Amino acid sequence: MAFVLRPESPLVAWLEELDAQLARSPSFFQGRPVILDLAGIAPGEAGVAGLLGWLHDRGVRVIDTEGYDGVLPGAEQWGPSLSGGRNGGTYDVPDDPAPPPQPTGLPPEDAALIVDEPVRSGQSIIFPRGDVTVLGSVASGAEVLAGGSIHIYGTLRGRAVAGAMGNPRARIFCRRLEAELLAIDGLYRTADDIDAALRGRAVQAWLTGGTAHGSFAIAPLT
Repeated sequence: MAFVLRPESPLVAWLEELDAQLARSPSFFQGRPVILDLAGIAPGEAGVAGLLGWLHDRGVRVIDTEGYDGVLPGAEQWGPSLSGGRNGGTYDVPDDPAPPPQPTGLPPEDAALIVDEPVRSGQSIIFPRGDVTVLGSVASGAEVLAGGSIHIYGTLRGRAVAGAMGNPRARIFCRRLEAELLAIDGLYRTADDIDAALRGRAVQAWLTGGTAHGSFAIAPLT
């Protein structure tokens, strides 16, 4: 799975914002392939010629670009490197799975992001500092990435990546499961790996034992 970065004009200001994000979370893009969607950038815009080099110097691994009419300097030097993830294997879910842990205390103000509209195909919601709640659905071709847990009150047809910054206790909840991919702390299940009996149901996904050494479990919500 690749993340999608969408630079905005003015490019210099966008680069400064991304630099600030990397200062807060230096390892956020580590080992993660990135696609640059440059549909909003004009070919002659200031800074575009050095964009790939700037990202490379900061450990952002670009594997492809899209939506750009010009020739982006340095693009020919980039190649895919999609290693690093691992399949979550299989796990027999008990009839009465353990309930999610109850929260304790009050989280910081920025520990949660609420998205009050559907996530459309091609969109990416990236929030590395905590939980993400989507009040609508997540379309096929869309992705939601959270440092904590993910709560989707509609249908999940796209990709959900929880615990992205190394949180094996993160969980994924959705009202209707039609996902292309589920991932928690580097373990994942693709659509082909998900039990057909769980399709169309309200489910939760978690790592057994709450550790990265556990198995990937998915069970209906009752």
